[in-house]
Amino acid sequence: MILSIIASLGENNENGKKNNLICYLPKDLKHFREITLGHTIIMGRKTFYSLPNGPLFGRRNIIISRNQNLKIKNAEIYTSLETALSILSELGEIFIIGGNQIYKQTLPIANCLYLTKIHSTFPEADSFFPTINYKEWREVKHEKHPIDEKTPYPISFLKYERIIN
Repeated sequence: MILSIIASLGENNENGKKNNLICYLPKDLKHFREITLGHTIIMGRKTFYSLPNGPLFGRRNIIISRNQNLKIKNAEIYTSLETALSILSELGEIFIIGGNQIYKQTLPIANCLYLTKIHSTFPEADSFFPTINYKEWREVKHEKHPIDEKTPYPISFLKYERIIN
C-alpha cells in the first residue's frame, strides 16, 4: 500500500475556513479528481459533510467516525484510521483527503504528499495543515500555474516522496 496525502495549502499552511476549502479553485479541483479517480480515499466525518454532493464518484469512499451507528450510502465507515488502514493494506495507492486530525495522524506514516500550494495568505482561515518537516521529503514534481480567469491566485502542484533512511 502507498499512503498518500492530498491537500491544498496557503502560504501559512492554511487549508480551511468554516469546514470548507480555503478558496474555490477549479484547476485544483480538476487536479484532485485526476489524481484520486479510481482510488480509495479516506476522510473524516466533517470533511465528508463538507462535500457538496456526498461520496465522490469513481472512488472508494472511506469515512472515519467515532459514531458506530453512522450509515452513509456509497461509503464505508470505520471507527478508527488504524482499522481502516489494516483492512485496506492490500490496496495500491490510498489517498487521505482530510481533515486535519486525519492528516495529523497520517503525516508521520505517509509515503507521498500531493500538495497544491496557493501562493497567497488567508487571514480568515480557521484550519491549518500540520507542519511538514521537508527534510523528510524529496520533491519529485513541481508544476506552476499563473493567475487566469478562473484561478485568482498563482498555484503550484507539488509532489513529494518520503526519503527512506
